[in-house]
Amino acid sequence: MAVYPDHIRLLFGLKLKQIRLDKGLSISELAQTSGLSVSYLTEIEKGRKYPKTDKIAALARAMDVDYDTLVSLKLNKKLEPISDLLRSRFLTEIPLELLGIDPADLLELLAEAPAKVSAMISTVMNIGRSYHVSVERLYMSVLRSYQEMHDNYFGDIEEESDRFLTEFASGHALVDDTLLSSLLRTHYNYTIQYFDRESNPELAGLRSVFRPESGTLYLNSHLSAEQKTFILAREVGFQYLNLKNRPYTYSYVEVETFEQILNNYKASYFAGAILIRRDDLIPRLQKIFDQPTWSNEDFLALIQSFQATPERFFYRLSNLLPKHFGIDQLFFYRFNNTAGQTDFHLTKEMHLTRQQGPKSMMDEHYCRRWVALTILQELAFLQKNRNYTGALCQAQLSTYADTGNTFFIVSVAQSYQPHQQQNMSVSMCFKMNDTLRDKLRFLNPVSPGIPQRIVNEACERCGIFDCRERVAAPTVLQKKRQIEAMKKSLEELK
Repeated sequence: MAVYPDHIRLLFGLKLKQIRLDKGLSISELAQTSGLSVSYLTEIEKGRKYPKTDKIAALARAMDVDYDTLVSLKLNKKLEPISDLLRSRFLTEIPLELLGIDPADLLELLAEAPAKVSAMISTVMNIGRSYHVSVERLYMSVLRSYQEMHDNYFGDIEEESDRFLTEFASGHALVDDTLLSSLLRTHYNYTIQYFDRESNPELAGLRSVFRPESGTLYLNSHLSAEQKTFILAREVGFQYLNLKNRPYTYSYVEVETFEQILNNYKASYFAGAILIRRDDLIPRLQKIFDQPTWSNEDFLALIQSFQATPERFFYRLSNLLPKHFGIDQLFFYRFNNTAGQTDFHLTKEMHLTRQQGPKSMMDEHYCRRWVALTILQELAFLQKNRNYTGALCQAQLSTYADTGNTFFIVSVAQSYQPHQQQNMSVSMCFKMNDTLRDKLRFLNPVSPGIPQRIVNEACERCGIFDCRERVAAPTVLQKKRQIEAMKKSLEELK
């Protein structure tokens, strides 16, 4: 793996400082014996300057080490994690500026407290290995942090989508697969073909494949109309925004760089913006928010009127609600479930509130009182007993037993891989506060059509012992109480 010049400077500075301290030399003593100034040595040790050959030789003589030992990029065992980090793709591929981090400041931190930072890096890397954190998951976590920092609203992409709509779909003309396919073929020289899972079973899990050498977009023939339209809009986004470094499969087969994930997000954001127009959605949302009662049917009809999947619709809400309604205490998540089974998998999450909400858990069972899970159970029942093929929408006020935090949650469930009996629920959750009550009339007072439930995070952490939905013993809670009792007894000892 290539090591970049600024990283080479830092590694040399760390090596110099490491050897100097091992030799018991102060920086002023090294300056005196090497003939170099203290200020110059300080700049070297902080990774800001790399000395010329004659000065490296002088330093080697002053510290009685071989020249080759000094210029080697290999650090001792204590600092080796820093070297591994600098050689990895993380610092060279993730644009740290997106997260408000100046790369120079990070290098300065590494130089100022190398042993402490090395221990932290080693700990994080060990945790990652223990929990099998892939490069893709790491990059996706960085992207999610970037979205959360900006309330998932990006004005530059909104402006580009407005420009596109003015150019190709003026007024309120519908952006559909006919328009998008035509643009791809005539403006960007695409060829569009289809594949199916019967003749290409190894590609069954992919929605699309793009081959840049031939300009061919292959679409899975089993896509829903909404999925197909979104993929075409995303392809237009890559071209219209001139995003060159991009993934060629959807979903990912292999992630090569963070830039690919970032550009995929930008193209997807653009697609959502042209398919669900901001100027169309905002007044229609306002109409629902102004109603004194909540209607699951009206909200589901709104989603379907945009010919969008519930996931894409909720995602668009997460773009617009903080900016245009001042509702920023929210989070979004998606659960997958095989009909008839009791396992629920959290497959996507984004938190614009830093407060309570579903997060990935290891070896624990999510609370079965969450509407995101109960709606999946109801959908599976309807599919089995009534041959139901539609989508369900339900709302719920969920109050967490431990914290008292209350959330208004809207969840929509539908089938997404019928041939495998796979269902999905997507949910948008709003922290109950004065702003929300002021913006959503049906919450002040709470509409009778919205059920209210006491919930918790996971069965293993829950103290609601008479819960009929419990599927696991409260082992984590019991362990916590045992430790608290032990501490109390220790305090009473004289």
